[in-house]
Amino acid sequence: MSSQIDDPVAATGRQGGSSAVFDPAGGANQIRVRAYNERLVLSLVRLHGELSKAEIARRTGLSAQTVSVIMRALEGEGLLLRGPAVRGRVGQPSIPMRLNPDAVLSFGVKIGRRSADLVLMDFVGTIRQKLRQTYAYPQPEVIADFVQSAIEAMETGLDDRQRRSIAGVGIAAPFELWNWAHEVGAPDGAMECWRHVDLQHMISQRLDHPVYLQNDATAACGAELVFGVGPAYPDFVYFFIGSFLGGGVVINSAVFSGRTGTAGALGPLPVRGPKGENRQLLEVASIFVLEKMLRAEGIDPEPLWYSADDWIDFGAPMTAWINEAGKALAQAVVAAASVIDFSAAVIDGGFPAWVRKRLVEATIQETVRLDLQGVLLPEIVEGAVGPHARAIGGASLPIFSRYLIDTNVLFKDPI
Repeated sequence: MSSQIDDPVAATGRQGGSSAVFDPAGGANQIRVRAYNERLVLSLVRLHGELSKAEIARRTGLSAQTVSVIMRALEGEGLLLRGPAVRGRVGQPSIPMRLNPDAVLSFGVKIGRRSADLVLMDFVGTIRQKLRQTYAYPQPEVIADFVQSAIEAMETGLDDRQRRSIAGVGIAAPFELWNWAHEVGAPDGAMECWRHVDLQHMISQRLDHPVYLQNDATAACGAELVFGVGPAYPDFVYFFIGSFLGGGVVINSAVFSGRTGTAGALGPLPVRGPKGENRQLLEVASIFVLEKMLRAEGIDPEPLWYSADDWIDFGAPMTAWINEAGKALAQAVVAAASVIDFSAAVIDGGFPAWVRKRLVEATIQETVRLDLQGVLLPEIVEGAVGPHARAIGGASLPIFSRYLIDTNVLFKDPI
């Protein structure tokens, strides 16, 4: 694919390359136009599952000849596959094209407060392999060692073609980890090292792949946009409940990260707590709150961190947490809807689908008890990606940067 070799974005000097920087609003030469059009075609096919050449021409405004040339090139490089011919219409049969899942692989890393996950994802978002490491609290060297060893272990099982297809490594990590030392039970000063660590650079020094970094909740929101309910909702506010709560904002089918990259950081949103006091949303609707509630009842909370897919029902403490979290999330949904008329509010998290279902139901029930005058309430729905949304979002970063169109990563350079 020409956009791999002739990237539409010049190097900015971070890797010793040219210092020239193309203005994305400026003009484009023939190579850049071709690279953009290839990305555009791949992005449309990804969004719709499969499309014919005629349909792509109609949606892009490109000529049938141009589309035909692009499709032949992408098929020749193994990025697209032909589907069975669709007959029964006037003229030649239509040949739908779809992404080749085996064409591109990518590693995604989720760094959490209690565990780190690494996944190997294919071109259509399917997780091929996954590994996890748990810890009492995150430390940079421990995480870097895990990422290096896990990638080496996974690559051992790949053949030469698969290894050549790896687009890179995307890391989804919380920002300002040092602020959460008390909540995760770390010793005094144990997490201060995060203030001075460039994790992206540290990991890139150990690997032969380009490395990308994104906030974990923003990455999860991107995964929901691409692989979840995103195609059904052009604008939505997104809540991801992990050890702590984060979120994201999608406007016009694109993640809006804002001036500093922190737009949609919904955890600090003020809500009323269980006793009517003012709290931050993350202080009510986060898994660390459930952990504390279980400890207070003499229940071992460790199963929360073993596997997000295999929680047990902890009974009354879990029901109480879901109810209180639902109240807080309902307030947050109404507050968000008073600013932007989102079509949906999407709730997901690092827990099984049955917990997510109960939490969404509790949130919906609580919204009817709030004053909704002047507010157009969005549809409150379950996320479709699930516990691995942050790792999948991380794995999406190299793929979008090299092959697809996404304004949030297209003009960023990896390390």
